[in-house]
Amino acid sequence: MVSKKVTWGLLAAWVVHDLEELVTMARWTRRHRHVPTTTTPEAAIAIGVVGVVVAAAAADGARTGGRSRFFQSVLAGFGLHAVTHVASSAVFRSYTPGVLTAPTVVAPFSLWAFRRLSRAGVSAKPSSRALLWFPVIVVSAHGIARLAMRVRENTARVPDTVS
Repeated sequence: MVSKKVTWGLLAAWVVHDLEELVTMARWTRRHRHVPTTTTPEAAIAIGVVGVVVAAAAADGARTGGRSRFFQSVLAGFGLHAVTHVASSAVFRSYTPGVLTAPTVVAPFSLWAFRRLSRAGVSAKPSSRALLWFPVIVVSAHGIARLAMRVRENTARVPDTVS
């Protein structure tokens, strides 16, 4: 049997990592004008959208004892995306949002979780096709956040006609 630390730990590790991103993303994008600017509310919405996916995966992992392909794919995507954080910092030659927790929380947790799955006799082999969903989810989350911010801005300009 797989410990709930493995399945729900995914959500906990994600929260720690994404808190770093939430706190640093808006300021970082303002300083790097060649990347799309993200406000803190917009980052919070995007992070929340991804959080729904991660929470659903953790719950499915807990329900199936870690055997869920959905859980395993999200766990693998989470772990592999640590590489994108380190690579982006190498490209920028400086701090990028998430780079502190990527090698200290994301990668170690993911490796530990896959080892625990293996020790419990769970065949953990997410398909490469499933891993392609990671960039789709992240891009979609940012698209939803931008749309939500536009709706908010547009409705803020509409006069309140109810007296």
